[in-house]
Amino acid sequence: MKYKGRYEVFDPSQIKTYPVKGRNNKVKFGDLREIDEVLSSAIDLPEEVKKNIETLSKEIIERRTKGQPILLFTGGHLVKNGLNRLLVDLIHKGLFTIISGNGATSIHDFELALMGETSEYVPQALEKGEFGMAYEFNFINAALSVGNKNKLGYGESVGKMICKRSFRKKVAKYLGIEHEVINFTHPELSIAAACYEEKVPFTVHVGIGTDVLDQHYWFDGCAKGGCSGRDFLIYTQEVSKLMKGGVILNVGSAVTGPEVFLKAASMVGNVKQTPNDILTANFDLRQYKPETATNESAIGYYFRDQKSIVTRIPQAYGGKGFYIEGNQIQTIPYLYQQLIKLL
Repeated sequence: MKYKGRYEVFDPSQIKTYPVKGRNNKVKFGDLREIDEVLSSAIDLPEEVKKNIETLSKEIIERRTKGQPILLFTGGHLVKNGLNRLLVDLIHKGLFTIISGNGATSIHDFELALMGETSEYVPQALEKGEFGMAYEFNFINAALSVGNKNKLGYGESVGKMICKRSFRKKVAKYLGIEHEVINFTHPELSIAAACYEEKVPFTVHVGIGTDVLDQHYWFDGCAKGGCSGRDFLIYTQEVSKLMKGGVILNVGSAVTGPEVFLKAASMVGNVKQTPNDILTANFDLRQYKPETATNESAIGYYFRDQKSIVTRIPQAYGGKGFYIEGNQIQTIPYLYQQLIKLL
C-alpha cells in the first residue's frame, strides 16, 4: 500500500517469506475428527450440559423446518480443534443459512484446504522472525484484491478461489506467478468451499493488523476492508430475516461474534425489521455467572459472549439464551450427534 502522509512507514517489501510446506504445524490431517468416529463415540459431559445441547438441537431443527434462519459465528479454534468435517457436513445438509467467523477462522480453514494441516507452532517461528511469513498467505491477499475489484465479499472470494480454477488463475496472475499452479489438496475440508458450493454465505469479519495476512507485501487494507465490509452487509441482511424467529449460535468468540450481531441487529431494528423470538446459544469454557452481566467490577462483564449472546440479546428480542459450558472438543461433537439423529 502506498502512503503519502507525514509519518514514517514500514516497508513490507523487505519481508522474506518461505514455502508453507516446510512449516511445523500442530494440527495434522490425522488429527481431524472423522464423522463416523464422532457418531459412534460416547462423549463424557455433565448431564446438565447434555440436556441443554439436546434441547437446543431440537429447537434448531424445529426452527429450521419452519424456514427460520440459523446463524453460526465461530472463532478459529473450532477449526484448530479438528472439527471442520462436522461443520462442513451440516452445511451440505442445509442446516445453516449463514456461517461467519473472524480472520483466524478463514486462515485456518484456508490452510486445511491448501495442505490438510494448520496451526503454526508460534514460539518456534516467532524467535526466528518467521511467524506468519509463509508465502501462501498471499493467495488470500490476492483473492481479496481480485474479489474487491469485482465487488465480492471476503468469504465468497476465498471460497471461489478454492472451488474455481478460473478464479485461481486470476489470483496467480495478480501475484505474477502464472507459471505456477495454485493447488488445494483438501478442498473437502473447507468451510469456505462448502459454503460456496451450497450458496450459503460465509462472512468474515476482520480488523487490520490482526491477521498474519497483514504482514505481507501483497496485503491491501482497502481490499481486505472492502471485502469484509460487504460481508457485514450480507450478515446484516440475514439478521433482517429474524423478524419471525431464528437461532444465533456463537462458538468460542468472546468479542467479535457478539459485537457483529449487536451492530447488525441495531441496523435492522432502525428500519423496522427488529428480530423477534430468537434462540441464542454460546459455547465456551468459562463458568457462567449471570449476575456479572451488569457488574462493571466483575471479569464476566467484559466478556461479550456471555453478557450479550446469553443475556442481553434474548431479553431484548423476546427469546431464550443457552450457555453451553465445556470444551469444544466435546460439546460440538455432542451437538453434531444430536442434530444428525434429528435430521
